[in-house]
Amino acid sequence: MFKDKKIIVVGMARSGISAAKALIEAGADVTVNDSKADIEIDFEVKKDLGGPPSSLDYDIMVLSPGVPTDLPFVLEAKSKMKVIGALEVGYLLSKGRFYGITGTNGKTTTTTLTYEIFKAGECDAYAVGNIGNSVASVALETTEKSHLITEVSSFQLESIDQFKVHIAAILNFAPDHLNRHKTMENYIDSKCRIAENQTSDDYLLLNYDNEGTRDLDTSRFKSKVIYFSKSPLKEGFYIEDDHIVADFNGKIKLLPLSLIHVPGDHNLENILAAIGIAYLAGVSTEAMHKAIDAFRGVAHRIEYVGTHQGIKCYNDSKGTNPDSSIVAVKAMTSPTLLIAGGMDKGSEFDEFVSYFKHVKSLILLGETKEKIAEAAKKTGFDKIIFVETMDQAVEKAFEIGDRGDILLLSPACASWDMYPSFEVRGEHFKSCLEKY
Repeated sequence: MFKDKKIIVVGMARSGISAAKALIEAGADVTVNDSKADIEIDFEVKKDLGGPPSSLDYDIMVLSPGVPTDLPFVLEAKSKMKVIGALEVGYLLSKGRFYGITGTNGKTTTTTLTYEIFKAGECDAYAVGNIGNSVASVALETTEKSHLITEVSSFQLESIDQFKVHIAAILNFAPDHLNRHKTMENYIDSKCRIAENQTSDDYLLLNYDNEGTRDLDTSRFKSKVIYFSKSPLKEGFYIEDDHIVADFNGKIKLLPLSLIHVPGDHNLENILAAIGIAYLAGVSTEAMHKAIDAFRGVAHRIEYVGTHQGIKCYNDSKGTNPDSSIVAVKAMTSPTLLIAGGMDKGSEFDEFVSYFKHVKSLILLGETKEKIAEAAKKTGFDKIIFVETMDQAVEKAFEIGDRGDILLLSPACASWDMYPSFEVRGEHFKSCLEKY
């Protein structure tokens, strides 16, 4: 498939590096490209660094998810060669069956949960995609019995071609990444590409409780559309009598709610999606029970870090858009010292600040600090502190905080103005707390 093909991989972040390595192992003639000239490449490969590709004399161009598809050199490349994403490379090199999870919020939790259920069912399962491990990094070790539980971002879906999942879930829609997608319609269309190559033998799970997913025109999909909801439905997966049930010409109780240990309605929706995928894939209810009972959440998503001076500290660095951070802010029921701000993705923050019922002080940093402050002031909220670094934010929080308060990092923004990823941001927040 890729053997002896002349391929350039653009973008040497984690996905691009994994794709390049997999393509080399598959016998391709690979060149790597990145806008940075000083990037370290720890494997033998041809390099074209420090700007756009100096040549477009290739058979295939592979884009990392962070590379916009409307850059001039990408548009020119599309007229000369095949242009695909790193996800597509992993898919084409894999032998297993794919399950895809997308949406604005909850992807990582749902992917993790689904993976844990498959593992509890003794399946050969991988958690891959936007969750951290690229598909390409495991592709060549997969077999026909492998199950690839894949978190898929809108960026990744922009550059798919043949990528196909047997069971897809779209969790929700909220404004996000509009600096790249330009309009909400474009953003939704990119997410819906997860079902683009499905057939009538495949399934698409949609969240009935989210207006955006509920109102999708399902005639655009060839797969079987099934809804999940926290309230009873005529058919699908829902909650009734303190159980998650599957209802298809008769109800089957799949999971008692007493086994769920993570708080919040958002987590109920994530669990419904994970249970739905597992059920449709034929995983046992015993595996569902075991995995859900053991699950205590994921790192960087309303993650309890510890208590200092009587102040409970939570890391929600995964709050990379206002809608996601609203979930975290609503979950706090004590006076809250909120650290927010980051890269400006074109989001608006008026709704976010309207949920500041328990926010005692707002500590802002990053590109969006003035924008968030302006939205807060319009509501009459003026307990705002500006800082330049995470260390300063944590120091200021403990300076003004009182016993019984909560310290919450939930930026409502991407991390890329100050950090390479939300994970690095969250780990830095935790390391700042360790000093205390």
